[in-house]
Amino acid sequence: MNTLKKTVVGLVAIAFLANLLCPYAAMGITIKEEEEMAREFMRYITAQFEIVDDPVVVNYINKIGEKILANFPPQPFSYQFYVVKEDVYNAFATAAGHIFIYTGLIAAMDSEDELAGILSHEISHVYCRHISQKIERSKMINMAMLAGVAAGLLIGAAGGGQAASAITMGSMAAGQSAVLAFSREDEIQADQVGLVYLQEAGYTGEGLTEILNKIRSKQWYGAGQVPSYLMTHPAVEDRLAYIDTYLAGNADKEKKISRLNSEDFALVRARIIALYTDESIALKKYETAVRSNPGDAMANYGYGLVLARAGKREEAIVALKKALAVEAFNASILSALGRVYFTDRKYQDALSTLQGALSLQPGEPEALFFLGRTQMELGRPAEAQTAFETLKKQGVVTKQVYYFLGKSYGEQGKLAEAYYSLGLYYFLKRDFGNARIKFTQALEKAQDSEKRQEIEARLKEIKDIQAALKQQNRN
Repeated sequence: MNTLKKTVVGLVAIAFLANLLCPYAAMGITIKEEEEMAREFMRYITAQFEIVDDPVVVNYINKIGEKILANFPPQPFSYQFYVVKEDVYNAFATAAGHIFIYTGLIAAMDSEDELAGILSHEISHVYCRHISQKIERSKMINMAMLAGVAAGLLIGAAGGGQAASAITMGSMAAGQSAVLAFSREDEIQADQVGLVYLQEAGYTGEGLTEILNKIRSKQWYGAGQVPSYLMTHPAVEDRLAYIDTYLAGNADKEKKISRLNSEDFALVRARIIALYTDESIALKKYETAVRSNPGDAMANYGYGLVLARAGKREEAIVALKKALAVEAFNASILSALGRVYFTDRKYQDALSTLQGALSLQPGEPEALFFLGRTQMELGRPAEAQTAFETLKKQGVVTKQVYYFLGKSYGEQGKLAEAYYSLGLYYFLKRDFGNARIKFTQALEKAQDSEKRQEIEARLKEIKDIQAALKQQNRN
């Protein structure tokens, strides 16, 4: 059999096995109902958690997720990946393809293999529609109520306390909330499916064992230190036994290890620790790291970022230049230096540094974002608009991108586009009142019929959301 035929046969066998393990369309509420529940859930989760709005981090996590998803059969959902700014060990999936992973868990990882293992497991929960199956079996399809229960459980697992209890009790009696808890069978099934596609994406699968062992080991630190992940993902001992058996049984299987550059993971992990974990702890961590190894580029990169965060910009510039002395052609480190120059109002230095980063890596998200902001400060809104629109085309659509894109339009007198972009900024912030005002202003200025229809659809969506929120408050 030639190589092409072997590949085709192998992929067919994998798809057949996955369908046996997880008959996707056979059970659960409808796709439309699942999407409705996900929209309700997102209203709760974004109100309680801070989602990291960092184009470098968001871009990377989505790249890993999409790499894994490329090996799954066609999906009815558009998957979205989020990083939650919480210093705890947790990750979870909701209905309709929303995957969340916490900064604390990423900071505990040592490789992209570990990250991919967690993401593949969560994708498999969605693929197998574990939440929707439980809802269907319970015959409870009040989407707002169930979304509230799910959010309450997850927020509670992350230490949400009274806020979580209020959400859960306001949605359903506490005794009924077990309907959404993952079972041992759910967890094993998600591992069975996830490992197959994880290896097809070019990962060993060993990273999943490594991160689960780290999560498990933390539970012995004390009763108050049980990782949140274990509250939402039971049977970790059974899972580890299954994964070890699976990996041993597939040890001779030819693996197409093709991971992204490991430097990408190291850089994003350093960024998360420096910018999104406890500032004082991060500062001490990187002070120790650079003292122990002054020539370590990532240690100096992380140190530069956390120094800038602490307002010590001159020291930050020194640290980032030390990192560049080791890795002179690292566009991400150069972008970080440009960001510090921008923050320090050294706009010409920022401009040349960010342009240098983009010459090394066209499309580098942080460089584009701060290049746009620098051009705004230098009175060049048209050039700033180009930078922000390039980010949009690349799929980097964070709140801040929409905000500054709207500002760049406004400075050029493009009011319809300005109001619409600012409307999207407020919409992503879940500030529906201001979003409605901006979309209404955009509608008044818009001339294009297609754009008007798009704005009207946004206004209708906001009206529906606000009506649902009022109904929830009454309940």
